[in-house]
Amino acid sequence: MIQTTPARPLALVKWLTVVALLIVAIVVVGGITRLTESGVSITEWNVVSGTLPPLSEAAWQAEFARYRQTPQFIEINGPAGMTLATYKFIFFWEWVHRLLARGIGLVFAAPLVWFWLRGQIPAGYKLRLVALLALGGLQGAVGWWMVQSGIVHDVKVSHFRLATHLLVALTTLAGVVWTALDLIGNSRGAAPARLRPVAALALGALAIQLMLGAWLAGLRAGVVAGAGWFNWDAWPLMQGRLWPAGIDWSKGAPFAFGHDPYLVHFLHRWWAWVVVAILVVLARQVRRSGNRPASIALHSAFGTQVLLGIATVWSGVWLPLAVLHQLTGALLVVATTWAAHALGRRA
Repeated sequence: MIQTTPARPLALVKWLTVVALLIVAIVVVGGITRLTESGVSITEWNVVSGTLPPLSEAAWQAEFARYRQTPQFIEINGPAGMTLATYKFIFFWEWVHRLLARGIGLVFAAPLVWFWLRGQIPAGYKLRLVALLALGGLQGAVGWWMVQSGIVHDVKVSHFRLATHLLVALTTLAGVVWTALDLIGNSRGAAPARLRPVAALALGALAIQLMLGAWLAGLRAGVVAGAGWFNWDAWPLMQGRLWPAGIDWSKGAPFAFGHDPYLVHFLHRWWAWVVVAILVVLARQVRRSGNRPASIALHSAFGTQVLLGIATVWSGVWLPLAVLHQLTGALLVVATTWAAHALGRRA
């Protein structure tokens, strides 16, 4: 029989920190998976057997045969002459992505059960931790829902489903970070922080920007401003114009808003400055509240993210820069959550 012990909030903080780092890692791997067009390379979802890659030549040929039935292979990679060796490369990234997802589920669920059975979870946190675990489970379901859109309907996954997949992951990350910060306060006898209006506004504006970024990635709209290696004309202008040419309004403005790559790219790059303005206000309030480190972290995160976004466009979406842009996006979510929590603690 497991012996119960007093609540250990700081032990839970260490555990949640590991979970948060793993979520950041899977966001990065997910970005690589998207940028290398690897997302539909595995056409089945096998929770147990899928943990191992093909271990024989026959198994590889069987996987490759299933992939050859997808629209992506039939319309793009097949005519381009994709070989088994090339297929193994894209398979690798999708397999790593799924394996990491399973690992995060295990790293979250197993310690949660352990802390629960030992009575080490402080009062008021059990339901919140279960909700975060449920969000993780939802993320897996959304991921498979996203992949199916590229297996059956199109040569790529739906950019709307891609955005949902990313936002669920980043919402989970924000929830884990907020809960860890609350537990630090709990160890000192403080009440949980509250979400203040300016912090809610900042998180909402950032969520819109992240959604637009996912749409941009899903539509392959990163290069519409002008292709080429470090093409300086690709920002702040798009193909030499402030308002991009080529937007298709034939199906109406709402359709263009969600589907036109020129318009989505334009909205992503200029909504960023609205987000920056709101984050500056939040950071200044946090600094006045006495939490200078959180303010510095937030300024550093959004400043770096803007510079990486510009460099990514200039480079024609060079893979290392694009991946760094996605990594910093996840870190910006962490920094904004920290700042919002710091302001809520003051309240």
